[in-house]
Amino acid sequence: MTSMAWVRVWPKWQRLLHAGLALTTVAALVTYEGGRQHEWVGYAALALALLRLALGFGGPMPARFTAFIRAPMVTWDYARAVWKGREARYLSHNPLGAWMVVLLLSLGAGAAATGALYVTDRFWGEAWLIAAHALLAWPLGLLIPLHIAGVIHASRRHRENLVGAMWWHGGKRAESSDRARSPPEA
Repeated sequence: MTSMAWVRVWPKWQRLLHAGLALTTVAALVTYEGGRQHEWVGYAALALALLRLALGFGGPMPARFTAFIRAPMVTWDYARAVWKGREARYLSHNPLGAWMVVLLLSLGAGAAATGALYVTDRFWGEAWLIAAHALLAWPLGLLIPLHIAGVIHASRRHRENLVGAMWWHGGKRAESSDRARSPPEA
């Protein structure tokens, strides 16, 4: 077997930001009963979500939403291809994965922002804000496992370790038909 070409898809800073968002979001969900730990984890999640949103609109090309978000019809066609077991491989996020990024990031940022507002003097005890915080946060508990299932499905389907690519080395093989031995150095 010959050595295959690898492409850096996600730079280290982007993988660290992803890890930070994932960890703070899960920590906020686990500490949902409130208290100082929940509050500080929420502030960290809010800061990371705002940074990710800013980079999505004006950061380097791998982080920009325009680099990986596809039109709704493209996404629908991709979903039908997944159902038939004939979906294309994407070097970055596939269309369903891209929209999951948008959904997770929107809900996470909204939950963190409403949580931050809730502890201010102006909005303390406001029932509508508590309800908004819960309505934004609780779907994350369902969507995160769905996101992980999608990553596992795509990894198996295309015979590549997406978890390793996003969390450790940031690379994927250059061609969909290639089988690679080792990822690029982090």
